[in-house]
Amino acid sequence: MHAFDYLEPVTVAEACAMLADHGPRARPLAGGTDLLIQMEMGKVRPEAVVHLGRIEALRGIEWDPQAGLRISAGVTLREVETHPIIRERYPALATAAQVVGSVQIRNLGTLVGNLCNASPSADTSPALLALDGQVEIASPTESFTIPVAEFWTGPGQMVLQPGQLVTGVRLPVPTPSLRTWYYKLAVRKAMDLAMVGVCVALEPRNGSARRVRIALGAVAPTCLRARHAEQLAEQGEITNGCLEAIAEAAVAATSPISDQRASADYRRAMVGSLTRRAFTQLLR
Repeated sequence: MHAFDYLEPVTVAEACAMLADHGPRARPLAGGTDLLIQMEMGKVRPEAVVHLGRIEALRGIEWDPQAGLRISAGVTLREVETHPIIRERYPALATAAQVVGSVQIRNLGTLVGNLCNASPSADTSPALLALDGQVEIASPTESFTIPVAEFWTGPGQMVLQPGQLVTGVRLPVPTPSLRTWYYKLAVRKAMDLAMVGVCVALEPRNGSARRVRIALGAVAPTCLRARHAEQLAEQGEITNGCLEAIAEAAVAATSPISDQRASADYRRAMVGSLTRRAFTQLLR
């Protein structure tokens, strides 16, 4: 591994200043389950690594019945997977966190790190999309939030500018009737990247659905929402014919590639199949 400066800020402001000083040659480090491997392989060669582990403000999960859920940047995937509020009120996110890597990886890797890796096949990204997540971003001059849907610009790419740091993720309070479902299609339950990831959130109502979200992973340059399929699902009673149209619209939203894990055609077929399965499960 190449030589680099190792920096340990104790506040968010200090971390942002360090990241700004080194510009694009700096990388923040939380769990390190992706960054350290990329550095070992020589894929990235940062001049400075800014370790976030000593920043108290980046720890903890906060729940407010009016404001919703806040997950700080230092929270591990294992904490997300096992947190009682998340398991009860945001089960799709708990499920998504549970299928990332192995337990050892989840004990180190963070939810925000999984988000910032900006991989199209990231497991937690479809869940955050379907749950209308917001990303908290701090810089040397301001703090602001943006929708998760606007965070990625391409594979491995985000809207973050030098000096900016993701400090957490926020999720709105779910309605009592909200149901969510996430499924990761992979050869193995542990360690494998998703061939397809599908997350659906909706409020069932007498055979129809409201507030439908259909989020898809590993089938486009970034995780995405199948918005036309969502609109179809909200138009009235979901009959077998309507469900088929919803599934077809979800497939049409994708632009998958063929790689060592699956062909593009197989991914398209599985998006349709898993979308149908999700609605069947959630509307029971």
